[in-house]
Amino acid sequence: MTQKYLYSFTWQRDEYELSRLEMRTFFNFHVEENVLISQEKIEPSRSPYMRSRLAVFLEASSIEQLVEMATKLELGQKTFKIHCLNNSSDAIKPKLNRAIRNDYMMRLSSVINAEPELVKPDVVLGLVLHEERYYLGELTYGEAIWLKHMQKPEMYSTALSTRDARAIVNIAVPFPDGLKVIDPCCGIGTVLVEAMSMGIEIEGRDINKRVVWGSRINLRHFGYEPNVEIGPIEEASEGYDVAIIDMPYNLFTHITGELQQSIITNARRIAKRVIIVTIESMDDKIDEAGLTIIDRAVLKKGKFERQVLICE
Repeated sequence: MTQKYLYSFTWQRDEYELSRLEMRTFFNFHVEENVLISQEKIEPSRSPYMRSRLAVFLEASSIEQLVEMATKLELGQKTFKIHCLNNSSDAIKPKLNRAIRNDYMMRLSSVINAEPELVKPDVVLGLVLHEERYYLGELTYGEAIWLKHMQKPEMYSTALSTRDARAIVNIAVPFPDGLKVIDPCCGIGTVLVEAMSMGIEIEGRDINKRVVWGSRINLRHFGYEPNVEIGPIEEASEGYDVAIIDMPYNLFTHITGELQQSIITNARRIAKRVIIVTIESMDDKIDEAGLTIIDRAVLKKGKFERQVLICE
């Protein structure tokens, strides 16, 4: 039987589009709400929006049927506890009141052939009611690793937030095994740190010596060996699978349209897939470079907006 996973998500209002773009790159389909079921296994800590993953053991149309099925659940010598996710903090609808949740968990606990342990169980079993189906399985919560990277020795006022950078890395390389990745306008290394914290092999470069030094300091601060060169994208070699471009901002760097075009055109030269983050429309320049936008999202921070574009 193919393993099924139930994922729950949380996001801030301005992050909705980016969270959906990340979802589509991981799972290849879109849902409006905060629960998704897939056969794809994704580590929840990779995503800033993925709250939990339930590896489904049992699925039933009623709680009575689920309890009956739970009598045959094999946990071996492992201790367990059950947590129902239909509550205010986990935010899976419908919300069940505490009395109902406790009743369901007690009924299941009483029939599972293993030792319950509320403090330090070997396995946390998640119970979910979703779209009139009951699910029981092993529950894994995501860890907000990006939070640990917010305070860097070197800061840059226009850099992406660590939370946004993490999502953009996932959008760029949802399945990174064997891929060669580059951030050729890496700045102080926000994208590099998030990628390396997920075990993704990535190279960086930037034309600005000062920010390259800053990126190396930041990477070493978090325990990663920097692979960052000084130089423009025009000097980068070919052969990358993915390039992540956080386009230098006109407002702060006075970058010309010609230089913007050169960055995009060279990104097309060196990589098969290009993710572009920009504060202004780049559709015409992307088209001129011979790239096609296959998906996109707008990331808002108050009145400030960035476009995130997947190009191939």
